[in-house]
This record gives sequence, structure tokens and C-alpha cells, in this order.
Amino acid sequence: MTRTTNARLAGLTFLIYIAAGLASMAIFGRATSGEGMAAKLATIVQHSTAVGVVVLLGLVMSFAALVLGVTLHAITRDEDPDIAMLGLVCRVGEGLLGATSIPSTLAVLWLGTSVAANTAETGAAHTLGAYLLRGDMAFTATFFAVGSALFSYLLLRGRMIPVPLAWLGVVASVLLVVVLPLQLAGFLRGLVTSLVWLPMLAFEVPLGFWLLIKGVSLSDKG
Repeated sequence: MTRTTNARLAGLTFLIYIAAGLASMAIFGRATSGEGMAAKLATIVQHSTAVGVVVLLGLVMSFAALVLGVTLHAITRDEDPDIAMLGLVCRVGEGLLGATSIPSTLAVLWLGTSVAANTAETGAAHTLGAYLLRGDMAFTATFFAVGSALFSYLLLRGRMIPVPLAWLGVVASVLLVVVLPLQLAGFLRGLVTSLVWLPMLAFEVPLGFWLLIKGVSLSDKG
């Protein structure tokens, strides 16, 4: 494919990825609402269709990460093939790790169904449910953040998108590269772990539309 085709495909995929991610978080949040593990498992059983939608959205996000890795590599490899390849590997890792979380989502639904049918020991089921719902997004997201930082740097260096937008991408990505490991290690909790994503959202939405409409050019100085 040409660079223009890759850029427009990347832009469309960015928008699909963001929409799928936000929808997945909202739907899964409702499907696992409740005080205590017993309430959460009961709610999951009541929202089995919603859990199925979350699984489908998870597959969409996993493949979107792979497509972004390939298309962004194609766009930026002339700027620095080694950095672009590392960015590709990080996005592929993100996609594969994201896919491995899907069986856990299905396991939570199975566990809730087993508890409702009295075929699982309650205490063990609650312990397993707490483990499956522990929320380890920071691990997968770290690969996303590193890949985003690398590609943003190349987009900035090559002046392939507007310079202010590229700088926002670099700053937002590096911020996540710093914060996510701290969150994973348990040093950061609470509201800050959500707010830290706002700069990335402010970067990727305009970037998606820019790539989809304008594309990129080696001669583009922003």
C-alpha cells in the first residue's frame, strides 16, 4: 500500500480503536457494578449479552492494535527503520496481550453463572472473581504507551503531522510510559490513573481525523 493509504487506514483505525475502547469500558463497568464480589458476579450473569459485546469489542481492539502497528511502521520507517520496527513490535505486543484478556472476561461470566446455579463453592468463587477482575490494563497499556511514544517521535521528527499535535503525542505518551509502570507496581492509585489518559485522548482523536483526511507527507512541515 502507498503511504497515503496507510495513513488513512491508520486514521480510521485510531477512531475505531478509541470508540471500541470507550464503549468496552462503559459496558463492562455496568456489567460488573455492585458492592462486593457477590453483587458483581450476580450483575455479570444479568448482563451476559453485554459481556459478549465486550468480548467482541476486545477482539476489535486487538486487531486494531495490530493494524496500527503495521500502518504506522509503514508511514514512519523511512524516518528511522529501527525505531519504527520497535514501535511495531510494541503495538503487536499490545494487541496480543489484549487478546489474552478475553478468556478472563469469559471466565468471569462462567464463574458468575456457576455461583448462580450453586455449582461453585462461594468463597473460592469470590476469590477467583476478585483475581479475574483485578484490572491489569496497565500492563498491556505500557506496551501501547511505548509504541505510541516511538511513533509520535518519528511523526514529529519527520514533520508528518502538525508539530503541536506531534509534540502533544510525545508528551502524552511519555507521561503514560512513566505513570503506567508505577500504577502496575502499586505506587499510584485513584483518580490520577484515569486523568493521565486525557492528554492521550486529546492527541489520538485529532490525529485519527488528520490522518484520515490529510494523510502524511515526507515534505509536510505541519
